[in-house]
Amino acid sequence: MTANAPLVLSCGEPAGIGPEIAVSAWAALRGDLPFVWLGDPRHLPANAPFRVIDSVEEAATTASDAMPVLAHAFGGAASAGTPDPANAQGVIDVIARGVDLVTSGQCRALTTAPIHKKALADGAQFAYPGHTEYLAALAGVERVVMMLACDALRVVPTTIHIPLAAVPRALTASLLTDTLLITHAALRRDFGISSPRIAVAGLNPHAGEGGKMGGEEIEMITPTLDALRAQGMDIAGPLSADTMFHTGARKGYDVAVCMYHDQALIPIKTLDFSGGVNVTLGLPFVRTSPDHGTAFDIAGQGRADPTSLIAALRMADQMATARGTTTP
Repeated sequence: MTANAPLVLSCGEPAGIGPEIAVSAWAALRGDLPFVWLGDPRHLPANAPFRVIDSVEEAATTASDAMPVLAHAFGGAASAGTPDPANAQGVIDVIARGVDLVTSGQCRALTTAPIHKKALADGAQFAYPGHTEYLAALAGVERVVMMLACDALRVVPTTIHIPLAAVPRALTASLLTDTLLITHAALRRDFGISSPRIAVAGLNPHAGEGGKMGGEEIEMITPTLDALRAQGMDIAGPLSADTMFHTGARKGYDVAVCMYHDQALIPIKTLDFSGGVNVTLGLPFVRTSPDHGTAFDIAGQGRADPTSLIAALRMADQMATARGTTTP
């Protein structure tokens, strides 16, 4: 992979806001951060300034004047706000093609526009819970980690899209260990942090308060953290989650690892709702995504905010640079 290889942006759900925010992101970045949009040109907004290219090498010279597009034919047109089952397989295939472009070295990193899981399941029997799991399968990786990141905070939920009642059963020493190891390695490789400082939240209020409010901290979380500390990792915790995210506390760590979805995502979405980026850690390539969905309710109205996508593209570029210069 060459240092000036472009990023690749997969189109996501054509009926959502993905196509329009892609054009807005290009307008903001242009030649400063070239990327290739991978999708069906018919799905882009009317009068969008794009140019179909034959190879990614053309992106650098094209991006200043028009959004470079690698065309991928879909089964149908796009109707804003209404997904077409005929396009489901195209969405899936574009993700796989984007992975191929990155793993072959033609592109530096993959940024993915939002998909709609129900539309993919209905139209193409998509068997994965979401983007992350599909990317892991394409890469042949058993376990990956989701990170949400912005300038003020990085957070990792150990368990993700499961009911809150199921969290204590799902939260095992093996899962927590893998999450911490993957996060630690990614901070070194992808963010250039040589000695990552990790803060870990407890599961229960006040981190269990010595067992009075729950035993998971004593029985599993603390022993797991102690074992990793013995290996040289800089880990604080388990900490009371209600005191981890104020300004002073955030200065003491590089990432906060939380026990469940909302414990991690509420703080970052409160601090920076528009600028958060979804990052998949543990893949053999860099993947980022905006931290929002398809927004069918505003698609095609020119109201979609490209801030998160722009941040995702910038972060993908920074991570690819770090990955190319940092010793694992």
